[in-house]
Amino acid sequence: MSGTRNPVSEAELHAWLDGELPDERLADVERHLADHPDDAQRFERYRGQRALLGQSFGPLIDQPLPDRLTPPFAMREPAAGPAAPRWGRGALWGLAVAASLLIFVSGGAGGWLLRDRMAGRAEPPTAAFIADAVAAHRVFSVEVRHPVEIGVDEEAHLVNWLSKRLGKTMRCPKVTRAGYQLIGGRLLADSVGPVALYMYEDAAGRRITLYIRPSPNTSGSAFRFAQDGGVRALYWQDNGLALAVTGELDRDTLSGVAEEVYGALNS
Repeated sequence: MSGTRNPVSEAELHAWLDGELPDERLADVERHLADHPDDAQRFERYRGQRALLGQSFGPLIDQPLPDRLTPPFAMREPAAGPAAPRWGRGALWGLAVAASLLIFVSGGAGGWLLRDRMAGRAEPPTAAFIADAVAAHRVFSVEVRHPVEIGVDEEAHLVNWLSKRLGKTMRCPKVTRAGYQLIGGRLLADSVGPVALYMYEDAAGRRITLYIRPSPNTSGSAFRFAQDGGVRALYWQDNGLALAVTGELDRDTLSGVAEEVYGALNS
């Protein structure tokens, strides 16, 4: 997967994600991710999906995988030769949980949908949506020269452009109460379709992003919280849109920003 003298394998990338990569390979993997943005984005998505799974199945994910559920390939002794990165039991247990979710979805009930309807809540955005929002924040919030495609000085053009591309009447919500100013936005795309990304900055240069995608759900949902390392996100659905506010903020501050965005879009 890499053109370096010590190529990085898919197994090593997963070991890096699981925190099980040997120290001597860390620099090679990080170099590979820096040189291969597609892999970097893919594993950011995996990280976000795992974080969302952990919110609902954390106690299970932390338990060792029962032997009866351990895949046969993981029980075989490795062949003689150079040591290969191993799949940790925690990672395999995570795969088992993920597989069970896939079974629920393909079975017609819909694992996430069933879980939330049983609790009397609306269907939430998918794990992939949250992972994409976090990945977009990480990629663009650190940009110095080109953090946005269209700046706030062309706000009307930005709104009209995004409205046309998303097929929705878009607005640029203000979050001045939280101390952030809009600096502009850009058009992105995920596996579903076009996405709007707004970026805001405070006086200290800290940035937050608002990730918006059209959604078939018009009934709305409560705020949901997700976290991946130091990046936190609050996401919800409202008026045919799925939205996520993302930043390196504490949960209370992020909640205030999300409430201000919600109020601005519904005023």
